[in-house]
Amino acid sequence: MIKSELIARLAEANPHLYQRDIERIVSTIFDKVAGALCKSDRVELRGFGSFSVKRRPARIGRNPRTGEAVSVAEKHLPFFKTGKELRKRLNTRQDDT
Repeated sequence: MIKSELIARLAEANPHLYQRDIERIVSTIFDKVAGALCKSDRVELRGFGSFSVKRRPARIGRNPRTGEAVSVAEKHLPFFKTGKELRKRLNTRQDDT
């Protein structure tokens, strides 16, 4: 599902809301999650999961073509861990595909 599909489904499920308001709400939520991750904060959505940032230190890698040593810079990567409720729903619901 992409962002526009999420907005369309929310608009369908909530006909009393304007689509532009739903777009603003979804964008605001995503912006706040991204902003928190940029500050290395953890974002937890109970029952769904948590977003955090993992740090990968700088290292020396190898160019697979030449075998030459290459330095790889430090990286910060987003990480998502599913919540208990979501894991349970994924492993028990088979009828909603």
